[in-house]
This record gives sequence, structure tokens and C-alpha cells, in this order.
Amino acid sequence: MKRYSLLALLALPLCAHHGVPSVSLAGLEGPGAPVETTSSATLPKGGALAYLKLDHAEYKTYTDARDGEGLRSDYWMAGAGYGFTPWLSAYLFAPYYTKAADDASTSSDFHDLTLLGVVGFVYDEGVRLVPQSESLDDLEDWHFTLSLQLTLPTGESNRKNGDGSLVDPGWQTGFGTPSYMLGFSATKWLGNAWTLVGDVSYNAFIENEYSDGSTMRFGDELRLNAAATCKVLAQSERKLRLDLNMEANYLNLGRDVENGEAAEATGGEILYLTPGVRLFMAHSSLALGIKLPAWTDLNEADDQQGAEGKERYRAVLTFSTLF
Repeated sequence: MKRYSLLALLALPLCAHHGVPSVSLAGLEGPGAPVETTSSATLPKGGALAYLKLDHAEYKTYTDARDGEGLRSDYWMAGAGYGFTPWLSAYLFAPYYTKAADDASTSSDFHDLTLLGVVGFVYDEGVRLVPQSESLDDLEDWHFTLSLQLTLPTGESNRKNGDGSLVDPGWQTGFGTPSYMLGFSATKWLGNAWTLVGDVSYNAFIENEYSDGSTMRFGDELRLNAAATCKVLAQSERKLRLDLNMEANYLNLGRDVENGEAAEATGGEILYLTPGVRLFMAHSSLALGIKLPAWTDLNEADDQQGAEGKERYRAVLTFSTLF
């Protein structure tokens, strides 16, 4: 049986200066696909992907005064992918980011382009690359991926205020230097309605020098995600499938290093819970997830605002289609 895949591709939010794509793939039959956790599937050989995604975040505020507290962010992402072989897929992401504060100031522009390569493996009496075709029985084997991400410094990193001073690095729409991410995922379909997925990734940043001579190295990011998906509706004749998802998303943020010194009120640990739903329709997929901070341990938490762990909620909506 030739594997026939539908893609549901999402990106983790860009909040302040962080953003990591997360790839999930599934078909009308077989394993499910989470919202934020990367599944272990690759594009079919010769398959092309197009998608659009919105991540909308609302932040807690702590004062009545108009003092520049972050209110919300909208992170749009357009993406394209191609399956060069059954086991090798490549993606290009073009993000657009808007952040708004209560004093009516906004930062809005295209962010850094992102390149992502994914290599897929299966375990069946040994580890091997994903084959050309797989039966439903084959899809019950453990599946894994290794991924490498590179961001290109195409966004604006020297945006200035009206008085000529440099906009805070967290409000810039580019890192100024490349960043790198290495990721690993594992997926186990239980042969029925349930699928278990987990991933780990590490994202590293390079110090950037701005036009005013200041420097910033954003804190490295460690992510651990786990998800369970359940197929609750399947209508093969109408090419429809509906999945419910529950995910736990852990994020460990290192401190930013500003002008050679550790920056106050940056970094910490966050655990999110993300319930979600995904609808498959023939060659397309529509997904919605609500990401909620369930536990946080932030450095100087009282001084962090408008950043990861300080959200009221995040709403993640994506539409994707495979050609």
C-alpha cells in the first residue's frame, strides 16, 4: 500500500525573539498529527506543500497606566515544502510578526527566513531510512526524524524609535545573525485511534552587534514536547477525518546576554498544556490549538511581561495543503 500523506504544518510562536517551526504530517488513515509537537513523518517523494498559519497571543497586564506593557502578538507564517526522497524533506518558512503594546506602539515586519531539513527513519528489526511505500501495518512501527534548522538574517534588526534610539532587541523583527536548531522526534501509532508523539530540540543563537555598538546574544532554547492524538471521526467516502489532541510543551529559556552580561528578567522554565483539534479534508488540513501556561519558573518573574510564560492564552490556527 503506497503511503498517502496529508500535511498539517505548524510553527511554534515567535514571542519577543523566539520562534521554531514544528512539522506534523498525517493521512486519512494511520497515525495522527499533533498541533505543537513534531511528528515523525516526511513528505512523499515529489510531494509539495503550501500552508498558512497564525499564532495569536494575548498577554497579562499589571498596571492601569499606558506604560508600554505588551498586549498581544500576531505571528503569521507562510511555508513551502518538498519531498526530495521518501526520507528527506526540505522546507522554507517566511514569517511576518506584529507585536502591540498598551501605549499604541507596534513592531511589525517580516522576520528572518527559516530553512529546515528533515530526515526520516523507521525501526523494523533495525533502523533504516523511510521506504518508498508503507502499508498500514508498517505505519505501526516506530518512526523517527532528525531535523536541522537555520535562520537567515533577512529581518530588520536595527529598527529605530522616532528619537533615533534603537528599538529594544526583543521588539526587532530579525535576530541580526543566523540561529541554529537540532531536533529529534519519535512517533508510535498504536494501530487504532491513538497515536503517541514526542520531540526534543535545542536552538542556539549567535551574538549580534547593533548599529549603536550594543550587543545581544539571545538565550538558547531547549524544548521537550509530548502529545497524544485520538481519531474521533473518520468518513473515508467523504475523505474526512477529525482528531482531538492533548499536548504538554516544556520550554527552558536561557538568559539573554546583553553587552557581555547576563540580562535581568530573561529566561526561565515554562510548561504549557495545549488542547487542540484537527480536521483533515482530502488533500488539506485545518487545525486549532489553545496553548495555556500551566506552570512557570521565570527568572525575576515579576519583571517579565509580554514574553513566554506571561500569556493569557495562545490561539494557533493553521491551514495546509499537499500537491
